[in-house]
Amino acid sequence: MEITSIILLLTVAHSFAKPLLTSETDDWLLAEKYLRRFYNMPAGLQAAGKPSGTMQEKIKEMQSFFRLEVTGNLDSKTLELMSMPRCGVPDVVAYSHFPKDPKWTTNLVTFRIVNYTPDLKKEDVDRALHNALQVWSKVTPLKFKKLHDGIADIMISFGAREHGDHNPFDGPDGLLAHAYPPGNGIGGDAHFDEDETWTVDSRNYNLFLVAAHELGHALGMGHSSDPGALMYPVYEYAQGFPLSEDDIKGIQSLYGPNPDHRKVKPKPEAPNRCDPELSFDAVTELRGETIIFKDRYYWRLHPQMPEPQQILIKSTWPFLPKTVDAAYENPEKDIVIIFSGIRMWALNGYDLVDGYPKYIHKLGLPKSIRKIDAAVHVQDTGKTLLFADEEYWSYDEQTGTMDGGYPRSIETDFPGIGDEVDAAAYSSGYLQFFDEHTVFEYSYSARKVIRLMRVNNLLYC
Repeated sequence: MEITSIILLLTVAHSFAKPLLTSETDDWLLAEKYLRRFYNMPAGLQAAGKPSGTMQEKIKEMQSFFRLEVTGNLDSKTLELMSMPRCGVPDVVAYSHFPKDPKWTTNLVTFRIVNYTPDLKKEDVDRALHNALQVWSKVTPLKFKKLHDGIADIMISFGAREHGDHNPFDGPDGLLAHAYPPGNGIGGDAHFDEDETWTVDSRNYNLFLVAAHELGHALGMGHSSDPGALMYPVYEYAQGFPLSEDDIKGIQSLYGPNPDHRKVKPKPEAPNRCDPELSFDAVTELRGETIIFKDRYYWRLHPQMPEPQQILIKSTWPFLPKTVDAAYENPEKDIVIIFSGIRMWALNGYDLVDGYPKYIHKLGLPKSIRKIDAAVHVQDTGKTLLFADEEYWSYDEQTGTMDGGYPRSIETDFPGIGDEVDAAAYSSGYLQFFDEHTVFEYSYSARKVIRLMRVNNLLYC
């Protein structure tokens, strides 16, 4: 059975503006093609926009994997995911292996780079592929030997369209790459689409990250439903060690741990939006959408999206730090201010405003303040409230100066919310204060808390 794999080719920053298909007929054709390819649905199960029960079950299967609302309907979020180019390996839960758990029977695996992409220097390709293999050797007994001619276990090549394996690529912005599980002949081989633009950074498609994913398949790994895993079928640019705990468990179940290395620290798991103990790092609006930051990720919420979308911060804004302390939108200036430590960034959509980052003390805060816990812009007054420890300041956006008489006590001026906050938001006369896993909805005019709820209620849990 021919099994291929590919990482999603679009960075999330680009997917924000990606229009959904407008024709209902095209929507159903897209869904049928998608479900036939990735969920083993037989052909001819829908006609004139009326899906069969089997097709609805396949839609539910797909929605369940991507942690969408399971309805069996072609809602906007389901169609958006279906319209994104992605991996050819069938979707599963947690880490997976290929059928019958194929693996290399020796811990010394050979590889050969058959040809090179003109997008990069030869030494950059060598380094990216070497580092991608080292990702897996750090956590297993596997060692890799490079061959310069002959047949290796893993043959790595770049090619466009039909490239010799009867599994053609589809041109730019389609399938990025595919790889085959361990075995004879084509088994273990990894092919990269030459019609894509390969890079060593966050622009276009990072060869190291794509190769690390594909070589995982070449070693026997299937896909994972963990959004934080390297083997998740959606590509997200990130720096640092790319394996999650789920990836490590999966590869070590095939080959065992590496006896020569101390235990590596996997990247943190993606936060679970329905965890009852969930807390937020920061909350802001962004051009009509709500952005909720947590650890290295953020959730994007939009009235037209049935489920929140979880994304790595650096996938959208690679110039931002890994984590965010506070954030707020100034809609009059069409900017979002991001705080992390003693610095702040100004974003105009997905671009960094010239002159940033700056130190937070440029706002008029005392040098003793080393981080902002929460920030919120009150559009009715033109003031931005900045919270740090048990106090807060009021910043006048029009004059660009801090108001006199501050700092003031959080507990005194906002009775009922406690003395510290993690994040804050404002809408239609109401402030929302986030403290650990609780949201305090506070009436700005009545000066009192009017409702309590868990933070993950905002994430539809």
